Amino acid sequence: MPRYEYRCRTCGDTFELSRPMAQSSAPANCPAGHDDTVKLLSTVAVGGSAPTPAASPRATGGGGCCGGGCCG
Repeated sequence: MPRYEYRCRTCGDTFELSRPMAQSSAPANCPAGHDDTVKLLSTVAVGGSAPTPAASPRATGGGGCCGGGCCG
């Protein structure tokens, strides 16, 4: 079951709740009993040792797809 992080606007406490994805937007009370909370965006760091892909000749022209001509 996914864990979601919330912050209480009343006391500033940050807490986590495990709940189904279908209930991710449901209101949450903080552990102190306050009901003015907001769901936080969480970042997920995934570690590993996957090899770094080599740069293609098109992508080395500077700028990548933002004007570097790698698309097409």
